[in-house]
Order: sequence, then structure tokens, then C-alpha cells
Amino acid sequence: MRLVFAGTPEVAVPALDALIASERHEVAAVVTRPDARAGRGRRLVPSPVAQRAQEEGIEVLKPARPRDEDFLARLREIGPDCAPVVAYGALLPRVALDVPVKGWVNLHFSLLPAWRGAAPVQHALLAGDEMSGATTFLIEEGLDSGPVYGVVTEEVRARDTSGDLLTRLAFAGAGLLAATMDGIEDGSLQAVPQPEEGISLAPKINVEDARIDWTAPALRVDRVVRACTPAPGAWTVFRGERLKVRSLAPLSATATTAGGVAGGEELPPGELRAGKNAVHVGTGSHPVELEWVQPQGKKPMRAADWARGSRIEEGAGFEA
Repeated sequence: MRLVFAGTPEVAVPALDALIASERHEVAAVVTRPDARAGRGRRLVPSPVAQRAQEEGIEVLKPARPRDEDFLARLREIGPDCAPVVAYGALLPRVALDVPVKGWVNLHFSLLPAWRGAAPVQHALLAGDEMSGATTFLIEEGLDSGPVYGVVTEEVRARDTSGDLLTRLAFAGAGLLAATMDGIEDGSLQAVPQPEEGISLAPKINVEDARIDWTAPALRVDRVVRACTPAPGAWTVFRGERLKVRSLAPLSATATTAGGVAGGEELPPGELRAGKNAVHVGTGSHPVELEWVQPQGKKPMRAADWARGSRIEEGAGFEA
């Protein structure tokens, strides 16, 4: 088939690569979000998908809005048979959806109908799901509600961050999307309506959602940190300044770390206890061990190094 691929971030690149490598299909063009400012110089930088397409000499379309007439006219000129989509980042209007003969097919990083929306992997970790996956489906005007072509599953590992899980799903999903294009092309795949039970929503996680509530149980604190890593980044406040928590380790009620701080000790929520090589913080249940943190304007560092530099006194802690 003649394809127009729509995607923007790094997580979409493996799928684009899989389609470029396919001997059965031609990626005629790529649709991506406009260049965004990044880095200290705030220079305009093309999206990862745009950069990859340019390396392959593929035409790149960057409409400010997918309903722009110039974009729609060019899309019709290209005349795609199908338009695979991975994390494009903008809603497609009906006038655009109608252009490809076989529609737009989305690779979504959840087991639909679970976690429809912008942040499926983050919400799966927040909920403590033991199994995740990716789904290909025909896009319609509803939110991730179209009929399903295929599914691949992926076990959620105990220490997965959203970045870890999403990376694995990006590569597993790339193979699924390529296989879906093959099945649509030869007629061996038919889209099946999603079940009406089991629907859950995964709205975008914003910075305020990523603030750690130390009065929550340790299990919840751990899930928030893993779900919000790498973005938007779990955080707390220490001495009036924001501190990102990059990773922590849950402790059993009887654990004692190498730093000589007992896991079973009583610590009020948010209170810090620093040993020689370990830093614990109280939660609504039992303490957790901070592993990596990132003060404002600095690079990530081991929590024990941060604690030594901060000279944490008895009773010090994170702000509520």
C-alpha cells in the first residue's frame, strides 16, 4: 500500500522504521507536529519523526492544524491507501479521516478498551496493572474507540518506569503495526468492535498530578514516581525549592539498608532520615528509600550525595 505515516515523538520512530523496511508498502510522506523550541537556546527543532523521515528522503508535512486546506490538498494529491498513526499529537478531523481509502490506523499503547487517552502507559502504572500492551485500531471520531485490528501484550515489570515500559511497547508495537498493514493490504484482517465493558480513561498527566503526596501509602508513592518518570517527573518541595524524585525503592517493614537506616522505623509522612549511604522518607504506611533525585537547575544525583550536601538535620522533611 501507499502510506502516509503520522507521528511525532521518539516513541513513534520504531514504527516508522518498520514500515520503511517493509517490502510490501511505500511510505510516501510523513505528517508530524510543527517544529518546537528546545534546548537552552530555544531553537526550533524538528520532531524525532521528522528528522528520521528527512534522513530517508521522505516528504515531511507539518500542518499547524490537520484541517488546514493546504495540508488537506497535499494529502489528496499524495493519495494514500492507508495512514498509520503513532502518537501524532493532534485530533484528526473527519475531512482528513476520509482521505485514505482504508482509513487511518492508530497504534495505541494499551489493551483497549482500557486506558483510552493521551497517557495510557502512565495510568497503567498508577493503577498497578500487571499486564499492558499495544493495540492497532481504525480511527473514528470518538476517543480511541474504533474497531480493533490486532493486539500485542507486554508484562509490566516490578520496577518499570513509564519510560521503560513505553520503550518496550514501541518496538513490540512497531511489529504489530507493520503486520496490521500487511493484513489490511491482503484482506486477511478485519477490524472487530471494541467491547463495551472494561473502558477506562487515561487523560494527560500534568505537573501538578506528579507532585508526591507523602501521606499516601508507600505503594502509591512508588507508583507515582515510576509512572511520572521520565515525564513530567515526580517532585516534592524541600526548603522551598522543587526537588525531582527520579527513583526510589520500596522497603519492607523489617528491611535494613546498607546505609544502616531501618526500614521498619517510624517516620512521619515526608520526614527524612539520612544514614551514611541511604536516605529514607516517611509515607502514610512505612518509609521508602530515595535512590536518585534532581535539585532545581542541577543534574540527577544519588540521594545520599544530595543529603550530605544538604546537611539534613533531625526532623527535616519535605513540604506537604
